[in-house]
Formats: sequence, C-alpha cells, structure tokens
Amino acid sequence: MKRRDVISLLGIGAAALSLAARAQLPASLPQVGVATATPLYVGWYDLLPDVSLNFQLNRWACYGGPDWLADVRPVLVSLNTYDSWRDTFVQLGETAFVQGRKLHAALHFRCAEFFMLESDPRKEPLRKRLIGLFVETSGIAPSARREVAFDGLRLPAWSFPAPRPRGMMVIFGGFDSYIEEFFPILAVLQQKGFSVIAFEGPGQGAVIEEQNAPMIPDWHRPVAAVLDAFNLNDVTLIGISLGGCLAIRAAAHEPRVRRVVAFDVMSDFFECMMKTAPGAGVSVIRGLLATGADALLDRLIGRYSRGKPVAEWGIAQACHVFGSERPSQAFRAAQTYHTRDVSGNVRQDVLLLAGSQDHYVPLPQLSDQITLLSKARSISARVFTREEQAQAHCQIGNMPLAIDTICNWTLKMAG
Repeated sequence: MKRRDVISLLGIGAAALSLAARAQLPASLPQVGVATATPLYVGWYDLLPDVSLNFQLNRWACYGGPDWLADVRPVLVSLNTYDSWRDTFVQLGETAFVQGRKLHAALHFRCAEFFMLESDPRKEPLRKRLIGLFVETSGIAPSARREVAFDGLRLPAWSFPAPRPRGMMVIFGGFDSYIEEFFPILAVLQQKGFSVIAFEGPGQGAVIEEQNAPMIPDWHRPVAAVLDAFNLNDVTLIGISLGGCLAIRAAAHEPRVRRVVAFDVMSDFFECMMKTAPGAGVSVIRGLLATGADALLDRLIGRYSRGKPVAEWGIAQACHVFGSERPSQAFRAAQTYHTRDVSGNVRQDVLLLAGSQDHYVPLPQLSDQITLLSKARSISARVFTREEQAQAHCQIGNMPLAIDTICNWTLKMAG
C-alpha cells in the first residue's frame, strides 16, 4: 500500500470538503431517535493558578457555558483544597438541580465526583446520579443503550444513528472519563450526519466502577466485540485522551477500522504520567522500576504525593484503572500503554490531533507518532493553538473546531 505524504491541516477550521458517498446504516443498528444537541461553547479561561484544576473547570465550561461559569466564579476563592472543591461542587449541583438546570447540576456533580477517591461513600451514588442527568438532558432514549458481551463482561454501548448517515464513527474515552459526559459531542456528530457508537471498555466508566474490570492494552479485542455486536464495517475509530493511544493499538489489528483518529495524540502514556514529576524524578522512577526496587519506589511516591492532591488523585486513579494495589504496579502497567510495538502495523488513514500547550501530553509525541506510523495509508496532523483557544488537552476550549476538523477529514478520506 503506497503511503501518502503527511497532510498539514493547519488552518482548515470548518472549511467544507467534498462529501463522501452516503453509507447504509447496518440493519442491526437500533433506530432510537436523534439526541438533543446542547451548545458546545468556545472559550478558554484562566480561573485558577493550578494548571490541572484550571483544566477541569474549562473541561466542563465547554458544556455549561457562561451560565455554568456564573455559578463557579463566586466560589473560586474557596477551591483551595480538595475537600472544599468536592463540598462546594456538590452544593452547587444541588442548587442547580433545585432550579431545574439539570445539565449544570450534572456538570457540578461531575466536578465533585471526579476528585472523590474510591473510599468516599458519596462517590458511587453521585456517579449514578450525574450519569442519569447526562442521559436525561441529552434527549436520547434509554433504548439507545445496549450491553456488548466481552470476556465475561458487559460493555455499555450507546447508539446515535443518523437518519441518512454519511459514515460510521466508533468512539471511546480514556483514563478518567464516562462515555455519557461526551453526549453533547456525540449529538453534534449525529447532527452533522454521522452515525455513532460510543462504548466503554475494560478500565473505563461502568466497566471498572460496576464490574471491577481493569484496563487492558490489547484494545483491538473490545473494539472487535463492539464491531461484531453492531455488524459494522468501514468505520472511523476515535479515541479520546488515553483513547488516542488505544485507538492506534486497536487499528493495528482491526481491518474493519478504515480511518483512525487520535483525539489527541498520545504515543506513550507513561511519559505523560512522568510529565509532572519533579526534576530528576523521572530518572529515579525509571531506574527504580528497572531494578525492581518497588518497595522503595512506593515509599518515595507516598512521600511525594502527600500534600499534593492532584498527584495523590492521579496515582489513586492509576491504581484503580489498572487494578493495581501499589503505585509501582500502576507505573509498570502504564509502561505497556504506548504504540511503539503496533504503530508500524497501522495501514489506515490516520488523523493526529495535538494541543500546543497540552499539560498532559508532550508535544514531541506528535512527531514521534508520525515517525512510528511507517505504513499508514496517510497521516494528517493538526496542532491547535492558544489563538484558537484550543491549545489544551483534547482541545478543551474549542471543541467545535476539533469536531469540525475530525468530520471534514473523515469525509475527505472516505471520499
């Protein structure tokens, strides 16, 4: 298969591209109606000095917009500890719910629940409540959800069929998302004419929270189960955040994936975890892992994360997602989530998205991934900038621009 040149998508924005031939909706796909698309707001806000906490606020402002931010701005001064963060957003959620602003309530509850550890008795009831609100406010029928059998598990999958589909997209998240929080994005894709299947695999959402199934690196297996269940061929596979790594891993083994989108690029998850490690900390961690000094590493990580809520949460989340009892085990698991061993087997059209100021994913991973994709049919790359308000991880701040980029590229590659 002849490899095309790398295509620059800088400046493409929402430019129209020639339409692909309309695909036929598989007969097995349930007809469950069209979701109600809520607005996706554009804007990046510098609300808190802590980069990670500021990102989380912007993450939900994309959906909540000015009215949600109006709730948040008066309480910014109180968001100085994790306890106050959790308590404040629970209270904001209850107030919004009483006022009938159910989407805003869901977003507030998600802010609170996001930083709740598994030991917090509020976490599971709040998770179920906020997911119910995301579903209710989406307008999608409950019958849109089905469960896909996989290795004794039940993978939740939501169907967003377009009446006259221009193509089929299969989407999943990554390290810390619930698929229901992406419903506003999925509804926009549906309105743009794409049928969408969105699912959670091992280590994600309801699969980890309700079935205690940790994440697996051979992601082509759950993807294949979903494609089988819905009788799908010729799909565009989209992985969000860590899903960008998982999507490449799946495409390397699954020929029914014709196009793959890393939203955004993530060629090495362990390197992303190490991005926030202090100074020589990365070398120390790598050295201790290489020499098997796990007990010492666990002690050092415990000391480092004490009093650093974001670090404490990240390590706890990694242990939870990977089914690990100790940080050293989670780090070892994270080292298996890269694409060096599979990118050379990807033969599809590939779109790589990156933020110029992504605080999770080092920008050089974009060039790394381009180099690794030695046999891809084509590689398209798009770096989003602060001027576009899309410089952050997964283009938080300008989701419409990222969605337009994905849709236009998909139509061009399928045409």
